[in-house]
Amino acid sequence: MQNVTPSKLAGVFKPVTVALIIIGIAVVVLLGTSVYIVDQTEEAVVTRFGKYLTTTGPGLQFKLPFGIDRHYVVNVKTVQTEQFGFRTLTSGVSSTYANQSNESTMLTGDLNIIEVEWIIQYRITDPVAWTFNVMERTATIRDVSRSVINMLVGDRTIMDIMGPERSTIEAEGTLIMNETFRSYSLGIDVIAVKLQNIDPPSGVQEAFDDVNKAEQDMSRLINEGQQAYNAEIPRAKGEAERLIQIAQGYATERINKANGDVARFNSVYEEYRKAPDVTRQRLYYEMIEEVFKDDQDTVIIDRNFNNFLPLKNLDSPGRNSRGGEQ
Repeated sequence: MQNVTPSKLAGVFKPVTVALIIIGIAVVVLLGTSVYIVDQTEEAVVTRFGKYLTTTGPGLQFKLPFGIDRHYVVNVKTVQTEQFGFRTLTSGVSSTYANQSNESTMLTGDLNIIEVEWIIQYRITDPVAWTFNVMERTATIRDVSRSVINMLVGDRTIMDIMGPERSTIEAEGTLIMNETFRSYSLGIDVIAVKLQNIDPPSGVQEAFDDVNKAEQDMSRLINEGQQAYNAEIPRAKGEAERLIQIAQGYATERINKANGDVARFNSVYEEYRKAPDVTRQRLYYEMIEEVFKDDQDTVIIDRNFNNFLPLKNLDSPGRNSRGGEQ
Protein backbone atom coordinates (compact mmCIF):
# COMPACT_ATOMS: atom_id res chain seq x y z
CA MET A 1 0.00 0.00 0.00
CA GLN A 2 1.32 3.37 -1.02
CA ASN A 3 1.70 5.93 1.72
CA VAL A 4 -0.01 9.39 1.20
CA THR A 5 1.76 12.14 2.94
CA PRO A 6 0.04 15.39 4.14
CA SER A 7 1.99 17.41 1.65
CA LYS A 8 0.58 15.31 -1.16
CA LEU A 9 -3.00 15.77 0.22
CA ALA A 10 -2.51 19.53 0.41
CA GLY A 11 -1.37 19.56 -3.15
CA VAL A 12 -4.50 17.67 -4.24
CA PHE A 13 -7.06 19.74 -2.26
CA LYS A 14 -5.66 23.14 -3.13
CA PRO A 15 -6.88 23.18 -6.76
CA VAL A 16 -10.23 21.76 -5.64
CA THR A 17 -10.69 24.50 -3.01
CA VAL A 18 -9.85 27.21 -5.46
CA ALA A 19 -12.31 25.77 -7.95
CA LEU A 20 -15.07 25.65 -5.34
CA ILE A 21 -14.40 29.22 -4.32
CA ILE A 22 -14.52 30.34 -7.91
CA ILE A 23 -17.75 28.44 -8.47
CA GLY A 24 -19.26 29.91 -5.31
CA ILE A 25 -18.34 33.43 -6.34
CA ALA A 26 -19.81 32.82 -9.80
CA VAL A 27 -23.06 31.55 -8.27
CA VAL A 28 -23.29 34.58 -5.97
CA VAL A 29 -22.61 36.96 -8.82
CA LEU A 30 -25.09 35.11 -11.01
CA LEU A 31 -27.83 35.26 -8.40
CA GLY A 32 -26.99 38.82 -7.45
CA THR A 33 -27.20 40.05 -11.01
CA SER A 34 -30.18 38.01 -12.16
CA VAL A 35 -32.63 38.31 -9.25
CA TYR A 36 -34.30 41.49 -7.95
CA ILE A 37 -37.31 42.33 -5.78
CA VAL A 38 -39.94 44.95 -6.60
CA ASP A 39 -42.00 46.45 -3.76
CA GLN A 40 -45.81 46.72 -3.79
CA THR A 41 -45.65 50.48 -4.48
CA GLU A 42 -43.08 50.13 -7.26
CA GLU A 43 -42.58 49.01 -10.84
CA ALA A 44 -39.26 48.09 -12.48
CA VAL A 45 -38.16 49.21 -15.93
CA VAL A 46 -35.89 46.54 -17.48
CA THR A 47 -33.38 47.23 -20.25
CA ARG A 48 -31.26 44.82 -22.29
CA PHE A 49 -27.97 46.18 -23.54
CA GLY A 50 -29.29 49.64 -22.69
CA LYS A 51 -32.51 49.33 -24.69
CA TYR A 52 -35.93 49.23 -23.04
CA LEU A 53 -37.18 45.64 -22.74
CA THR A 54 -40.17 45.45 -20.39
CA THR A 55 -41.79 46.73 -17.20
CA THR A 56 -42.27 44.34 -14.30
CA GLY A 57 -44.60 44.59 -11.32
CA PRO A 58 -44.22 43.79 -7.61
CA GLY A 59 -42.60 40.53 -6.48
CA LEU A 60 -39.44 38.47 -7.07
CA GLN A 61 -38.24 39.02 -10.63
CA PHE A 62 -35.48 37.56 -12.82
CA LYS A 63 -33.29 39.02 -15.54
CA LEU A 64 -30.19 38.07 -17.50
CA PRO A 65 -27.08 38.34 -15.33
CA PHE A 66 -23.76 40.13 -15.59
CA GLY A 67 -25.22 43.46 -16.64
CA ILE A 68 -26.88 42.18 -19.78
CA ASP A 69 -30.25 43.21 -18.30
CA ARG A 70 -30.55 46.19 -15.97
CA HIS A 71 -33.57 47.26 -13.92
CA TYR A 72 -34.64 50.69 -12.66
CA VAL A 73 -37.12 50.70 -9.78
CA VAL A 74 -39.73 53.50 -9.94
CA ASN A 75 -42.23 54.32 -7.18
CA VAL A 76 -45.55 54.68 -9.00
CA LYS A 77 -48.00 54.51 -6.07
CA THR A 78 -46.73 57.04 -3.55
CA VAL A 79 -47.76 60.68 -3.86
CA GLN A 80 -44.56 62.72 -3.86
CA THR A 81 -44.24 66.32 -2.70
CA GLU A 82 -42.03 69.26 -3.61
CA GLN A 83 -41.85 72.29 -1.31
CA PHE A 84 -41.20 75.85 -2.49
CA GLY A 85 -40.22 78.81 -0.37
CA PHE A 86 -39.52 76.63 2.69
CA ARG A 87 -38.00 73.29 3.66
CA THR A 88 -39.21 70.89 6.35
CA LEU A 89 -36.21 70.18 8.57
CA THR A 90 -37.98 67.95 11.07
CA SER A 91 -41.54 66.67 10.93
CA GLY A 92 -43.75 65.52 13.75
CA VAL A 93 -45.69 67.14 16.57
CA SER A 94 -43.32 70.13 16.52
CA SER A 95 -42.17 70.50 12.94
CA THR A 96 -39.40 72.93 12.04
CA TYR A 97 -39.00 74.68 8.72
CA ALA A 98 -36.33 76.67 6.94
CA ASN A 99 -37.27 79.65 4.83
CA GLN A 100 -36.16 79.85 1.21
CA SER A 101 -36.84 83.48 0.29
CA ASN A 102 -35.08 83.17 -3.08
CA GLU A 103 -37.96 80.94 -4.22
CA SER A 104 -40.86 82.66 -2.50
CA THR A 105 -40.25 86.34 -3.33
CA MET A 106 -42.39 87.39 -6.32
CA LEU A 107 -43.63 90.50 -8.11
CA THR A 108 -47.41 90.93 -8.38
CA GLY A 109 -49.39 92.46 -11.23
CA ASP A 110 -49.72 95.78 -9.38
CA LEU A 111 -45.93 95.96 -8.82
CA ASN A 112 -45.91 94.84 -5.19
CA ILE A 113 -43.53 92.36 -3.59
CA ILE A 114 -45.04 89.30 -1.96
CA GLU A 115 -43.76 86.14 -0.28
CA VAL A 116 -45.54 83.00 -1.56
CA GLU A 117 -44.92 79.51 -0.19
CA TRP A 118 -46.49 76.51 -1.89
CA ILE A 119 -46.21 72.77 -2.45
CA ILE A 120 -47.04 70.50 -5.36
CA GLN A 121 -48.09 66.87 -5.07
CA TYR A 122 -47.55 64.50 -7.97
CA ARG A 123 -47.51 60.81 -8.85
CA ILE A 124 -45.43 59.00 -11.48
CA THR A 125 -47.84 57.58 -14.08
CA ASP A 126 -45.41 56.38 -16.77
CA PRO A 127 -42.28 54.75 -15.34
CA VAL A 128 -40.68 54.35 -18.78
CA ALA A 129 -41.01 58.04 -19.63
CA TRP A 130 -39.86 58.95 -16.13
CA THR A 131 -36.74 56.80 -16.53
CA PHE A 132 -35.62 57.76 -20.03
CA ASN A 133 -37.11 61.03 -21.30
CA VAL A 134 -35.72 63.66 -18.91
CA MET A 135 -32.35 63.59 -17.20
CA GLU A 136 -32.77 66.23 -14.48
CA ARG A 137 -36.24 65.24 -13.40
CA THR A 138 -36.52 66.92 -9.99
CA ALA A 139 -34.89 70.12 -11.25
CA THR A 140 -37.32 70.19 -14.18
CA ILE A 141 -40.32 69.77 -11.88
CA ARG A 142 -39.14 72.59 -9.62
CA ASP A 143 -38.28 74.96 -12.47
CA VAL A 144 -41.63 74.46 -14.20
CA SER A 145 -43.55 74.89 -10.96
CA ARG A 146 -41.73 78.11 -10.07
CA SER A 147 -42.29 79.48 -13.56
CA VAL A 148 -46.03 78.74 -13.49
CA ILE A 149 -46.64 80.21 -10.02
CA ASN A 150 -44.60 83.32 -10.88
CA MET A 151 -46.70 83.81 -14.01
CA LEU A 152 -50.02 83.41 -12.18
CA VAL A 153 -48.96 85.71 -9.35
CA GLY A 154 -47.68 88.31 -11.82
CA ASP A 155 -51.08 88.47 -13.52
CA ARG A 156 -52.95 89.46 -10.34
CA THR A 157 -53.00 92.20 -7.73
CA ILE A 158 -51.59 91.53 -4.30
CA MET A 159 -54.99 91.76 -2.58
CA ASP A 160 -56.50 89.27 -5.02
CA ILE A 161 -53.63 86.84 -4.41
CA MET A 162 -54.09 87.10 -0.65
CA GLY A 163 -57.87 86.83 -0.97
CA PRO A 164 -60.35 85.57 -3.56
CA GLU A 165 -57.89 84.42 -6.25
CA ARG A 166 -56.07 81.90 -4.06
CA SER A 167 -58.10 78.86 -5.14
CA THR A 168 -58.03 80.02 -8.78
CA ILE A 169 -54.22 80.11 -8.74
CA GLU A 170 -54.12 76.58 -7.33
CA ALA A 171 -56.52 75.21 -9.97
CA GLU A 172 -54.87 76.99 -12.91
CA GLY A 173 -51.42 76.06 -11.63
CA THR A 174 -52.33 72.36 -11.59
CA LEU A 175 -53.71 72.56 -15.13
CA ILE A 176 -50.76 74.44 -16.64
CA MET A 177 -48.14 72.25 -14.94
CA ASN A 178 -49.78 69.07 -16.21
CA GLU A 179 -49.90 70.47 -19.75
CA THR A 180 -46.21 71.39 -19.57
CA PHE A 181 -45.10 68.05 -18.14
CA ARG A 182 -47.10 66.19 -20.78
CA SER A 183 -45.35 68.19 -23.48
CA TYR A 184 -42.01 67.14 -21.93
CA SER A 185 -43.20 63.47 -21.71
CA LEU A 186 -42.01 63.43 -18.11
CA GLY A 187 -44.48 60.70 -17.11
CA ILE A 188 -46.00 62.38 -14.05
CA ASP A 189 -49.40 63.76 -13.09
CA VAL A 190 -49.68 66.76 -10.76
CA ILE A 191 -52.46 65.99 -8.30
CA ALA A 192 -52.60 69.30 -6.48
CA VAL A 193 -50.97 72.69 -6.07
CA LYS A 194 -51.48 74.12 -2.59
CA LEU A 195 -50.53 77.64 -1.59
CA GLN A 196 -49.27 77.80 1.98
CA ASN A 197 -48.29 81.16 3.50
CA ILE A 198 -48.87 84.32 1.44
CA ASP A 199 -47.38 87.34 3.18
CA PRO A 200 -46.06 90.74 2.19
CA PRO A 201 -42.40 91.52 2.95
CA SER A 202 -41.66 92.15 6.62
CA GLY A 203 -40.99 95.87 6.04
CA VAL A 204 -44.57 96.56 4.97
CA GLN A 205 -46.37 93.94 7.06
CA GLU A 206 -48.05 96.48 9.34
CA ALA A 207 -49.38 98.50 6.40
CA PHE A 208 -50.84 95.39 4.83
CA ASP A 209 -52.40 94.38 8.14
CA ASP A 210 -54.10 97.79 8.25
CA VAL A 211 -55.36 97.33 4.70
CA ASN A 212 -56.69 93.86 5.52
CA LYS A 213 -58.43 95.20 8.61
CA ALA A 214 -60.00 98.00 6.57
CA GLU A 215 -61.23 95.52 3.97
CA GLN A 216 -62.66 93.29 6.66
CA ASP A 217 -64.45 96.30 8.18
CA MET A 218 -65.75 97.23 4.74
CA SER A 219 -67.06 93.71 4.19
CA ARG A 220 -68.65 93.71 7.64
CA LEU A 221 -70.39 97.04 7.03
CA ILE A 222 -71.59 95.89 3.62
CA ASN A 223 -72.99 92.72 5.19
CA GLU A 224 -74.69 94.72 7.94
CA GLY A 225 -76.17 97.09 5.37
CA GLN A 226 -77.37 94.18 3.27
CA GLN A 227 -78.90 92.60 6.37
CA ALA A 228 -80.72 95.85 7.21
CA TYR A 229 -81.85 96.13 3.60
CA ASN A 230 -83.17 92.59 3.64
CA ALA A 231 -85.03 93.33 6.87
CA GLU A 232 -86.56 96.68 5.88
CA ILE A 233 -87.33 96.33 2.18
CA PRO A 234 -89.69 93.32 2.53
CA ARG A 235 -91.45 95.06 5.43
CA ALA A 236 -91.82 98.28 3.42
CA LYS A 237 -93.04 96.33 0.40
CA GLY A 238 -95.58 94.54 2.57
CA GLU A 239 -96.80 97.83 4.07
CA ALA A 240 -97.07 99.36 0.60
CA GLU A 241 -99.01 96.36 -0.61
CA ARG A 242 -101.34 96.61 2.37
CA LEU A 243 -102.02 100.31 1.71
CA ILE A 244 -102.61 99.57 -1.97
CA GLN A 245 -105.08 96.84 -1.05
CA ILE A 246 -106.87 99.22 1.36
CA ALA A 247 -107.01 101.94 -1.30
CA GLN A 248 -108.28 99.51 -3.90
CA GLY A 249 -110.91 98.26 -1.48
CA TYR A 250 -111.98 101.81 -0.66
CA ALA A 251 -112.11 102.67 -4.36
CA THR A 252 -114.22 99.60 -5.05
CA GLU A 253 -116.53 100.50 -2.15
CA ARG A 254 -116.97 104.08 -3.37
CA ILE A 255 -117.60 102.94 -6.91
CA ASN A 256 -120.18 100.41 -5.79
CA LYS A 257 -121.84 102.97 -3.54
CA ALA A 258 -121.91 105.51 -6.35
CA ASN A 259 -123.35 102.95 -8.72
CA GLY A 260 -125.98 102.08 -6.10
CA ASP A 261 -126.85 105.75 -5.58
CA VAL A 262 -127.19 106.20 -9.33
CA ALA A 263 -129.41 103.14 -9.58
CA ARG A 264 -131.48 104.33 -6.63
CA PHE A 265 -131.83 107.82 -8.07
CA ASN A 266 -132.86 106.41 -11.41
CA SER A 267 -135.50 104.21 -9.80
CA VAL A 268 -136.82 107.12 -7.70
CA TYR A 269 -136.83 109.32 -10.77
CA GLU A 270 -138.88 106.79 -12.66
CA GLU A 271 -141.42 106.67 -9.84
CA TYR A 272 -141.38 110.45 -9.64
CA ARG A 273 -142.23 110.74 -13.31
CA LYS A 274 -145.19 108.42 -12.79
CA ALA A 275 -146.57 110.21 -9.65
CA PRO A 276 -144.68 113.42 -8.84
CA ASP A 277 -146.85 114.54 -5.89
CA VAL A 278 -146.86 111.19 -4.14
CA THR A 279 -143.16 110.66 -4.65
CA ARG A 280 -142.36 114.19 -3.47
CA GLN A 281 -144.39 113.65 -0.32
CA ARG A 282 -142.77 110.26 0.35
CA LEU A 283 -139.26 111.71 -0.10
CA TYR A 284 -140.13 114.52 2.30
CA TYR A 285 -141.24 112.07 4.97
CA GLU A 286 -138.16 109.92 4.49
CA MET A 287 -135.93 112.97 4.82
CA ILE A 288 -137.63 114.09 8.02
CA GLU A 289 -137.39 110.57 9.41
CA GLU A 290 -133.69 110.39 8.58
CA VAL A 291 -132.98 113.77 10.21
CA PHE A 292 -134.80 113.04 13.48
CA LYS A 293 -134.20 109.32 13.81
CA ASP A 294 -131.83 109.77 16.79
CA ASP A 295 -133.89 112.48 18.57
CA GLN A 296 -136.21 111.06 21.25
CA ASP A 297 -137.56 114.33 22.77
CA THR A 298 -138.92 116.14 19.70
CA VAL A 299 -142.50 115.91 18.54
CA ILE A 300 -143.36 117.06 15.06
CA ILE A 301 -146.92 118.27 14.44
CA ASP A 302 -148.80 119.98 11.70
CA ARG A 303 -148.64 123.76 12.08
CA ASN A 304 -152.32 123.99 11.20
CA PHE A 305 -153.28 121.51 13.90
CA ASN A 306 -155.51 123.38 16.44
CA ASN A 307 -156.01 120.90 19.27
CA PHE A 308 -152.88 119.17 20.64
CA LEU A 309 -153.11 117.01 23.72
CA PRO A 310 -149.67 116.40 25.33
CA LEU A 311 -149.09 112.72 26.01
CA LYS A 312 -146.67 111.01 28.35
CA ASN A 313 -143.51 109.89 26.63
CA LEU A 314 -143.27 106.20 27.37
CA ASP A 315 -139.59 106.10 26.39
CA SER A 316 -138.67 108.69 29.06
CA PRO A 317 -140.56 108.04 32.32
CA GLY A 318 -141.53 111.21 34.26
CA ARG A 319 -141.39 113.45 31.13
CA ASN A 320 -144.14 114.40 28.71
CA SER A 321 -143.80 114.56 25.00
CA ARG A 322 -142.63 118.22 25.32
CA GLY A 323 -140.03 117.33 27.91
CA GLY A 324 -141.99 118.70 30.96
CA GLU A 325 -143.36 116.92 34.10
CA GLN A 326 -146.96 115.63 34.06
